[in-house]
Amino acid sequence: MTTFGTSTNQQRGEYQRAERERERIERESREREEQNQLSEEQKEEIKEAFHLFDLDKDLKIDYHELKVAMKALGFDLPKADILSILQTHGAPSEPPNPNVPHHPRLLLSFRDFQLVMTQRILARDPREEILRAFELFDEGGKGKINLNDLRRVARELGEGLEEEELAAMIEEFDMDSDGAINREEFLEICMQ
Repeated sequence: MTTFGTSTNQQRGEYQRAERERERIERESREREEQNQLSEEQKEEIKEAFHLFDLDKDLKIDYHELKVAMKALGFDLPKADILSILQTHGAPSEPPNPNVPHHPRLLLSFRDFQLVMTQRILARDPREEILRAFELFDEGGKGKINLNDLRRVARELGEGLEEEELAAMIEEFDMDSDGAINREEFLEICMQ
């Protein structure tokens, strides 16, 4: 009788291990598929943000490092959301000295940062992203990008565009002939 019970428990344990392994393989496969949906530039931006803000270079980022890395990638999240990410994906820090009391903090590995950022980037609404870019051009919140705005952005980006080239850009995309590009015109340009 004991042999049968032990055998059943062993089978149950083996089944549970096999099930956990199957789930791990499926999860990793989904993660790879998501990663493949990003452009090489997006993958590189994620990598650069992580390494730039991993201030102590331990290949893990804490709350503050995560917050600024995400902000650099265009995600300005409230504290509760950052903490939720750490609680879901983070791991407790190791004590520097096992003999001294330690208050562990949650840290996010590069792999988990990649996963979180990939999911967030893929979930972005392209119209929302385009309108955010519009705001960067539209100094003063006028609702239009004029020649001065275009000149300023070209200068900030180090583009050596001539005045005629900038004016031609405005003229080409200015559908209502008001000498500026409004939100709708900007969206149309970017969504083509």
